[in-house]
Amino acid sequence: MPATDRPLQTPERGIHRTYQLRRLPDNQEEQPYMLFNVKPLGPIIGAEIAGVDLSQPVSPELHNELNRALLEWKVIFFRDQAITSQQQQDFARLWGELETHPFLPPGDTQDVVRFISDKQRRGGANNWHSDVSWRLEPAFGAVLRLIEVPPLGGDTLWVDAAAAYDNLPDEIKERIDGLQAVHDFTHNFGRRLSPEQLAVKQQEFPAAIHPVVRTHPETGRKTLYVNSDFTSYIIGLEPEESEQLLQVLFQQFLTPEYQVRFHWEPNSIAFWDNRATQHYATSDYYPHRRVAERVAIHGDRPY
Repeated sequence: MPATDRPLQTPERGIHRTYQLRRLPDNQEEQPYMLFNVKPLGPIIGAEIAGVDLSQPVSPELHNELNRALLEWKVIFFRDQAITSQQQQDFARLWGELETHPFLPPGDTQDVVRFISDKQRRGGANNWHSDVSWRLEPAFGAVLRLIEVPPLGGDTLWVDAAAAYDNLPDEIKERIDGLQAVHDFTHNFGRRLSPEQLAVKQQEFPAAIHPVVRTHPETGRKTLYVNSDFTSYIIGLEPEESEQLLQVLFQQFLTPEYQVRFHWEPNSIAFWDNRATQHYATSDYYPHRRVAERVAIHGDRPY
């Protein structure tokens, strides 16, 4: 029977599974870093970078090594970086044009998003997502700086979308090959808008169509590219079938073996590749205060 007619197979309960976990593309060998030290926080995703002062100019050689580390580890972390918002923007701009977010509160400039959570405003990013996948050209990545950190909690998790794809059953890989999905901000940010405001924003940001499996433009690895915040449905499937398949794919990102968890300190910075990851900000610190600033980098159209 055709692949699209096959019933979905869900994992058996109580079965212990092994995973294919790889950090680099198969055709790439690990190389040493000469300008800083790398402390892995997991086997495939997440590493702390030591020996770099982001308040100082970044040389072309350092930029190349940091970019290689970003591609290898998908998210890289820096501790004790007492930099300004402008220096944060200057660092992010080394990777491309900065992106303005139309729905989130700005910081000192439109290129900065300032997140403040406290007694009045609870944290609201506690769902696995890829930033602005509803754009025709979603963000390349983002640089997040923690200014105030709660005494407990407030960690952020990232998940490797290539590992999520690699470990799908072959029958599901076959089934999703070539499929496209619709990504839309409406059922998320649209809830904050009046009907009139929503109509204007839908004209400005129409729903985007992206491949269910995208190819990373620099590493060539296939990554699973659907997320529960913004992916509405898979094109060409009946609504029930689309929702069932999406739920199976969303479940892939919940596997701890594909994840890294980062505990913030004041002046910690995370820089992630939005093309290769999803992330989840835990909201477990209410009523304490947490303040962060994020700068996003404009990306390209997934293929």
